[in-house]
Amino acid sequence: MAEALAEGGTKSAATRGGAGPSPGVLEQLGAVADAVLYEGYLLYPYRRSSAKNRVRWQFGVLFPRDWVEADGPVTPGISGSADSWYQQTECLLRVRQPDSARLRVRIRYLQMQRKQVEEAGRPVESLRGDDGTVHLTFDEALPRECEIEAPLDELLRGGRTVAVSATEGEDVEPLPHDAGRVVRSREEIRAETTVSAERLSDGLCRIRVTTRNTAPAPAPRTPRDEALRRALIATHTLIGGDGVEFVSLIDPPADLEALARACRNEFTFPVLGGEAGDTGPVLLSAPIILPDHPQVAPESPGDLHDAAEIDEILTLRTMLLTDEEKREARATDPRAAAILDRVDTMPQEVFERLHGAVRSLTPTPPTAPTDPVPTGVTPPASAAPARSPAPPAAPADSVPTWVTPPASAAPAGPPAPFAAPADSVPARVTPTASAAPARPPAPPAASAGPARPPAPPAGSADSVPTWVTPTASADPVRPPAPPARSAAPARPPAPPAASAAPAPPWATPAASADRPAWWQEGADDGLSPTTDTVLVDGVPLGGGSRVRLRPRGRGADAQDMFLAGRTAEVAAVFHDVDGSVHLAVTLDDDPAAELNNWYGRFHYFRPDELEPLEPAGSPDELSAPAPAAAPTRHTTDSETPATEAE
Repeated sequence: MAEALAEGGTKSAATRGGAGPSPGVLEQLGAVADAVLYEGYLLYPYRRSSAKNRVRWQFGVLFPRDWVEADGPVTPGISGSADSWYQQTECLLRVRQPDSARLRVRIRYLQMQRKQVEEAGRPVESLRGDDGTVHLTFDEALPRECEIEAPLDELLRGGRTVAVSATEGEDVEPLPHDAGRVVRSREEIRAETTVSAERLSDGLCRIRVTTRNTAPAPAPRTPRDEALRRALIATHTLIGGDGVEFVSLIDPPADLEALARACRNEFTFPVLGGEAGDTGPVLLSAPIILPDHPQVAPESPGDLHDAAEIDEILTLRTMLLTDEEKREARATDPRAAAILDRVDTMPQEVFERLHGAVRSLTPTPPTAPTDPVPTGVTPPASAAPARSPAPPAAPADSVPTWVTPPASAAPAGPPAPFAAPADSVPARVTPTASAAPARPPAPPAASAGPARPPAPPAGSADSVPTWVTPTASADPVRPPAPPARSAAPARPPAPPAASAAPAPPWATPAASADRPAWWQEGADDGLSPTTDTVLVDGVPLGGGSRVRLRPRGRGADAQDMFLAGRTAEVAAVFHDVDGSVHLAVTLDDDPAAELNNWYGRFHYFRPDELEPLEPAGSPDELSAPAPAAAPTRHTTDSETPATEAE
């Protein structure tokens, strides 16, 4: 299939443009930069009612500092999508023309714009005009950019700081026949960018570009949707120049590896543009990870905004939207309407080009032959035996031989649920090592005999490998049994005595004098996921308790953002081997809650991420059907519920 990514490439964009020393290169990289600018702007199925289009703006978001650090300082990491108040790019620059070298830096971002539909002077969520056209209230965005140009000598002497702000404004669009009006409003964006340079040796410099949000912060607990009105969204940087070239930080020349590793890039990832090589005339520093020399796939007729999508699949899906879904998408945003227009009028020959392009095939270098073992040579007794070849793949519906259901396992249940609809909410499943074991635990050993040898390789059930030397008490036929564990995940020991120093109710030690460590027999005694409770704000939470979800994140986890503020019911309390506690919950408004509960598929949250609620049926809360009792088994990674179709 023709992916939206060409070799080392990314999506095409709705606009083209560029300026600078090499217009062809900057124009090509400008298309990639536009794809970064609108990445995730609006996701398939492009409708406002879609759950994933109700939580937006997840890449390169720079908030006012006091708001984003209300719960503590931001910490740079590998996640460029984490919310921050600044973005820093450092790169290496080779100077080819010292006397005339100049640098051009372009800062690009989106400014959020509120599109509010009004009828008779009052705000409404939607409005249908006399001509049948539907108008929807929605958050749009406007592209902003600022360019800084300076001689390299000036940057070496101390740098330059430039405002990259955007003004506030309001536009009013009357609707035909006095049906109402659409008001588009924007708040002021205040930000600044500092560009500086440091000489490392003759002909080599380090460039630093730092962009900061300097706007006054809203109140600390202002909802994220409101704080976004003062944020720089999808912030990224383009750097070019005259008489200079940039060094790859991904694959630098051997003599510059140490200096490349010393560059500090925070909340952004710089890559080379232009033709392939370890240096280039232009650099893109984006909040999403790209390879060096990204390009636009020539088969891609336009942007679909949907994270590293495959054009053919999304085009087919968009074609299959119903007429009503297309009407809603067109009313949601002009960019969604442009996608529908392009898909509906796409010539057959253009569509056919989306299928079958392959650019990643490269010759495989020959592998050095392995020295064979001469015949007649007997390996020493301590040598590991030669492994037998892997058995053929089992049928899709077969049960692996190592799966031994515990005695308390539930009988076979209904078939797996159908894939979630396109506008469903992806599940946020964050099991810990003990909460979701990769394999169902085996029942405890019948006796406390000596430890068994490691499991033999695949073979007949009753054969004994030649390298296994059974002891008098060992059973040479059966594979070894794991440490004794109950059907529930392993638990840490009970909390310390009441006289000990107080600790958070969900923090328990890994071992104590009256309870063995989690890997020892008896560690789970007295623990019950369905009846245990944990105190949160003075309220004991356990199976059946109702809570509101308050994930503690800064936007790096999109699944947290989907679930923030939703109400749920606690199914079980799970203790982790590291001494922490997680509560398994089912969402009140999840149509598959009962089925997920039956399978043991939950969302997991720490106690400090939950807000206790009154019991179901109170006036301010919607009641929800109580799910069945939580089973003691856990989901594995392969059992996670179907997420929203991309």
